[in-house]
Amino acid sequence: MKAKVLIVDDEADLRALLKSTLQDVYTVTEAGDAATLIRGFSLDAPDVILLDLKLPDANGLNLLPQIKKNWPDTEVIVLTGEATFEAAVLATKRGAYHFINKPFDTQALLVTIERAIENRQQKEENNSLRRALSTMSGGSAPIFQSAALQSVVRTVERIAPSDVPLFITGESGTGKEVIADLVHALSPRSKNKIIKINCAALPRDLIESELFGSVKGAFTGAHADREGLFRQAEGGTLLLDEISEMPVDTQSKLLRVLQDQEVRPVGGKTGYKTNCRILASTNRRPETAIKEGKLREDLFYRISTIAIHLPPLRERRDDIMPLANAFLKRFAAQANRNILGFKADAIERLTAFDWPGNVRQLQNEIQRGVLLCEGGEVAAADLSITNVQTNIAIPVGEELDPNFTLLEGVERNVIIQTLKATSGNKLEAAKLLGVGRQTLYNKIKAYGIEV
Repeated sequence: MKAKVLIVDDEADLRALLKSTLQDVYTVTEAGDAATLIRGFSLDAPDVILLDLKLPDANGLNLLPQIKKNWPDTEVIVLTGEATFEAAVLATKRGAYHFINKPFDTQALLVTIERAIENRQQKEENNSLRRALSTMSGGSAPIFQSAALQSVVRTVERIAPSDVPLFITGESGTGKEVIADLVHALSPRSKNKIIKINCAALPRDLIESELFGSVKGAFTGAHADREGLFRQAEGGTLLLDEISEMPVDTQSKLLRVLQDQEVRPVGGKTGYKTNCRILASTNRRPETAIKEGKLREDLFYRISTIAIHLPPLRERRDDIMPLANAFLKRFAAQANRNILGFKADAIERLTAFDWPGNVRQLQNEIQRGVLLCEGGEVAAADLSITNVQTNIAIPVGEELDPNFTLLEGVERNVIIQTLKATSGNKLEAAKLLGVGRQTLYNKIKAYGIEV
């Protein structure tokens, strides 16, 4: 099913241009004014809205809270011909995903839309994982049965009430952000916010002002003081996701902040004391990231007072069916289907599969099975994972890169062969492998694969 994009702009020519550019990839609808947009709030939410700030009957900034209230999961990309730093900051605070000046580069806009859709999907997946993980404590029957995950939960419950830093490692899709949410929820800081930043998603020249804030005139476009994420997380928790992707010079400044418990905004002459708990995560192996110069060794030791590793699903097969049954129950209820479980052949296939996309891939597979199931139980024929294993051939005797473990080497070769089979089409490769696009991008980067 195509993602849905809604264009809200009073310029008919621009709407026509955008529609002709996007309609081959997305389902595109239009609104020429705020009134048309508001009437559509009773309809299904679009995945992305392209919102002009200057509409004939409203200011786009004032529409943002209404949009997020009615369609909370929709990502809004603001388009404007009169951009200011203050407007960009205000739009972001009111829930906008991105802010683009007119005239804009079409290719850059397409990339931004794709990333916005991926971000929306990521949030949906994280919410699903969060709901699954929530049954692990509080007296209800645990979803996870493996000793490895039960040990993780016991560790979380013990360390959550403290303020010690926590370093979470694990492959994409294993639930690192969910663990961070659980730590925050079980801590005395839960009455305040948990603020998250994906260090890989921000441009190098913006990450410091995003983290530490900035003062008026600190750089071109800084027309007002800006509040950083440390300030926003005051009294709460700050998650530094994919910390090994943070520029090394910024890591040095972060280390100083953690040591002194004081933040100095970019361009500022004085600092302020900070009080937030630091959690960090990465899908890289820390020792490899340190060796490659991606992660400062002194910073690693500073933030890894407690370290938690989330093993991949293939290493804890006892969790596969409990998770699958939990996802089945939820997706069957959402689809209003009376599906009670899995047939024996489906169970055999689910438990034998290696799940390169981990829990996130399992979740997507169960949702697919529920939608395709014609009886009261999901059968092997309703699953797609057999195609991933039978259609991708690994050449016999393929030499493995000695820089990776045996398992990583095999996974790297599977990705390479899949990309060859799809002529480098990463979207098609991700579908064949049964993983999200961002997961595939991360693995391509981690394994140094040239596409």
